[in-house]
Amino acid sequence: MPPPPPPPKEPAAPRLDDALTPDRLLPGRRDVPEHGWRRAVHRLSRGLVHPPESAAETRRRELVARVRTPVAGGHHRVAVLSLKGGVGKTTTTVGLGAALASMRGDRVIAIDANPDHGTLSEKVRKETSASVRDLLAMASQKTPRYADVRALTSQSGSRLEILASARDPELSRAFTDEDYRVVVGLLESYYSICITDCGTGLLHSAMRAVLDLADQIVLVTIPSVAAARSASATLDWLEAHGRDHLARSATVALSSIRPGRGTGVDVGALRAHFDQRCRAVVDVPFDAHLAADAEVDLDLLAPGTRDAFLMLAATVADGFT
Repeated sequence: MPPPPPPPKEPAAPRLDDALTPDRLLPGRRDVPEHGWRRAVHRLSRGLVHPPESAAETRRRELVARVRTPVAGGHHRVAVLSLKGGVGKTTTTVGLGAALASMRGDRVIAIDANPDHGTLSEKVRKETSASVRDLLAMASQKTPRYADVRALTSQSGSRLEILASARDPELSRAFTDEDYRVVVGLLESYYSICITDCGTGLLHSAMRAVLDLADQIVLVTIPSVAAARSASATLDWLEAHGRDHLARSATVALSSIRPGRGTGVDVGALRAHFDQRCRAVVDVPFDAHLAADAEVDLDLLAPGTRDAFLMLAATVADGFT
């Protein structure tokens, strides 16, 4: 006869010191308002009056908690796509990366995989003229340390690091599938999250490797008929080429690159269309700071735009598990 199965293990007894949390031992600490009239009242009363948290503060705290979701496996790759240019793809890459980097304790990097002289490095204060080509050259001679990689990147005030594409368009076009695999293989040792700003095509140079290695995608579009059709066609292409998992788990960033809603497009119908095809749709409102098409500073964004990028970061972070 086979031996009897082992008895089930008793659940571990809870640790008694688990109850000794700051929230329990420091009454009111959790309720200290961060800003606004509630914070003023709290300070003037020397902490005796604790105004209740507003709905907006509760929502923000919940979004921040989602943004700080630990990365399962230690590394996560996000590809930011658009078949149509001029829809705010690179700006969305930086806004997403900055929102993640500013709220997390680990490292976040964005890399430029645009074959047509990408502009990702122009969205942050440039600290170096180095590019992905320099990282490839270094990797051919030695295994770089984090300090070596950091010397090739520029870092924004949010702590987001940027690895630029080669300035020579010929070298950018020559950035191959294998090159991309080498680069992201190195970066996963030092960064928890890698965001790739892709070109406007699905068949150029490194795109096969980008899609092979992506854990999820962010699809950027604007409220226009042509852009919406292009974004929907991107999902069609992914589904037709064995990447339906990326289409289903995609987040659509519906970006308004012009003030108001003068296009006449039914934004609600657009959102409903992509809601049926993807995991989530996030509206990014028009922002004069982003429209300047220069360096992106989270502190200079309108509150609604900052909230939109926080929502986008939280939605992407939902996929980290």
